[in-house]
Amino acid sequence: MNRFEGSGFREAKIRYLDGDYQILTSGSYVVCAITGKQIPVDELRYWSVARQEPYVDCASSLEADKRAGILPNQSRG
Repeated sequence: MNRFEGSGFREAKIRYLDGDYQILTSGSYVVCAITGKQIPVDELRYWSVARQEPYVDCASSLEADKRAGILPNQSRG
């Protein structure tokens, strides 16, 4: 059985919690709020509880925080 069997190849609906998440509607993936890439649910590691958004990686999570004004936009020079 592969990861797309059982839950169907469709987007899952998830409630993001502190250190965990709750699947509201089963599916095989969620969509990164920054990149638009599909993230297999079993590979989901980054999300925002406050914004209820998933992220494909740490860099996308950091970018989301910058856009939300949580982190200063630092430039190197």
